[in-house]
Amino acid sequence: MGQVRVLTVRIVGLLLGLAIACAAQVAPGKKTFETRCVLCHAGDGTGTDRAPAILDFIGVNSAQRLAALIGQGRPNRGMPAFDLPPEELGELVAYLATLVTEAETGGVRRGELRLTDGRVLSGVILNESGFDAHLRTADGVIHRLRREGDAYREAPLDPHVDWASYNGSDSANRHSALEQINRENVSQLRPEWFFPVPGLRMIEGTPVVVEGLMYVTAPNQVFALDAETGRRLWEYSQPRTPGLMGDAGIGLNRGVAVRGNMLYTVTDHAHVIALNRLTGELLWDRELADHRIHYGAIAPPLVVGDLIIVGISGGDTGLRGFLDAYNATTGERAWRFWTIPAPGEPLSETWGDPEILEKGCGATWLTGSYDAELDLLYWAVGNPCPDMNGDKRPGDNLYTDSVIALRPKTGALEWYFQFTPHDTHDWDAQEPLVLVDEVFQGEPRKLLLQANRNGFFYVLDRTNGKFLLGEPFARQTWAKGLDANGRPIVLEGSTPTKEGSAVCPAIRGATNWMATAYHPGTKLYYLLVHEACNVYTKDDVPWQQGRGWLSGSFTLTADSLNKKFIRALDIQTGKVVWEYAQTGEAATYSGVLSTAGDLVFFGEDSGAFAALDAETGKPLWHFQANQDWKASAMTYMVGGRQYVAIGSGMGFWAFALPE
Repeated sequence: MGQVRVLTVRIVGLLLGLAIACAAQVAPGKKTFETRCVLCHAGDGTGTDRAPAILDFIGVNSAQRLAALIGQGRPNRGMPAFDLPPEELGELVAYLATLVTEAETGGVRRGELRLTDGRVLSGVILNESGFDAHLRTADGVIHRLRREGDAYREAPLDPHVDWASYNGSDSANRHSALEQINRENVSQLRPEWFFPVPGLRMIEGTPVVVEGLMYVTAPNQVFALDAETGRRLWEYSQPRTPGLMGDAGIGLNRGVAVRGNMLYTVTDHAHVIALNRLTGELLWDRELADHRIHYGAIAPPLVVGDLIIVGISGGDTGLRGFLDAYNATTGERAWRFWTIPAPGEPLSETWGDPEILEKGCGATWLTGSYDAELDLLYWAVGNPCPDMNGDKRPGDNLYTDSVIALRPKTGALEWYFQFTPHDTHDWDAQEPLVLVDEVFQGEPRKLLLQANRNGFFYVLDRTNGKFLLGEPFARQTWAKGLDANGRPIVLEGSTPTKEGSAVCPAIRGATNWMATAYHPGTKLYYLLVHEACNVYTKDDVPWQQGRGWLSGSFTLTADSLNKKFIRALDIQTGKVVWEYAQTGEAATYSGVLSTAGDLVFFGEDSGAFAALDAETGKPLWHFQANQDWKASAMTYMVGGRQYVAIGSGMGFWAFALPE
């Protein structure tokens, strides 16, 4: 009872500052629980057919978050909002805490499971069915168990190959050395499991798999799953933040980063948080910036040594962009790199109007890449604001539309390369920065590859940012070409006007943030391409709180193709080697995954998940899921079996060959 008393008083104190005895709290809180919650969640919080168990959720969320969730509800998941008086709300939250403590000490969640080899495992039973179970022992290890008769066997982990970060590796190259699934047998690929995440407009995240456990996200939610079965192990959640702008307001979260037993992600209101990856317990929470002035966050952090590198979103709403680094253990901020100078600082002359500097955008909303040998961090910077009217920001507007190379320990800039100076078409540089070591034009080099939103494919020397190659990979009508330093030679009449100017590519770009891949065997670079053109117009609408700051508009041109392709480029020349034309309404945002099995996986515009021959582009397999694909695929191996996984509008899918 002493543990119940301590936990109850602590939570009530956090919530309302009530220093009253536990015995006086439990009875009124229990009454509220029984009259408002029991019908759906059961008297012990273990759930019913109407609603899930809530013990894990209570155990890893603070009193404030529980109170906020109760007040706001989850209407899209069937939970109404409850408008309770503060005192009654505090009593209910205190009582919820006792459910968790009693469950962990009284046998509701704790138990023993017998294994086929005679051993008995004791601990917290995360779930159990007629087919499997998951039990967390006192050392924190999660045991993945498969039922055999009246006992269980441990599911083998090895051989296993993790996908331990957003892109699978620090190089940001979505290429895997796994080849169990290949050109010869991919026709046998089948769905293995599906994990639903209801109530979302879209899912853009990529699963991360570490030691048989998969981590997937939704806005302000993290789910831990068994990577073999998709069974849920725990969930961390906090309520969505109302009144947000941009992608954070839409409700996007693209995943997590993992370091040891700590897991990192961002929240919609521009916080970075650390969780225990085995329990979902919140370890620390840090605010990046004030969400009330348009800051948000959607991209997974990048782990570099003992630092967590985090970017911000909101780049079309009028803010000042930056990139942050935090101590992975404590959450203390180590450094901040501003992507736009302050008035009077070097490069402020590339903007002109000092007032624009405060709201010039340059967001950092896509996860970067890292070269451990060079100890260089690479990050893409977003577009300048206002997006389509550059009259008040004459000059190149650095460091927008650039790749910046930083020393990760200090945040010091080593070099930068700007793809689109003085951008007036929202062609920010938020496309993957792929690092490959390859012989380029006869010389071994450390390369950085990017297919840019502006329609040009770039090859840079990543040691110093030197421009090596730039060729169009899609129709573009805004530049005559690139000069010897990679600077575009802009054509007259290509900037937005009040009457409108027709330009290719369209505002979403010839490509965008979707995953790209370089296959070291085929020597080809794969990407999703959007062939479309817009009529761009500009206006003089000033910045306003709570609104976007495009200062213009756009529409498809009458002759716009508006079609999506998967293309393969020769990095030596930038030329298209093959292409696969997709069918649909150009709605897919699914990038590519290439594998040593000589396959390219992607979400097709028709709603199918598909695989192409990496050498020829010939379609080899598809599964018609009838989904709206906004995420890119990944692959991993557990117990000697390869899986391919991807998120759709409904949740997360995993595919494998028959056993």
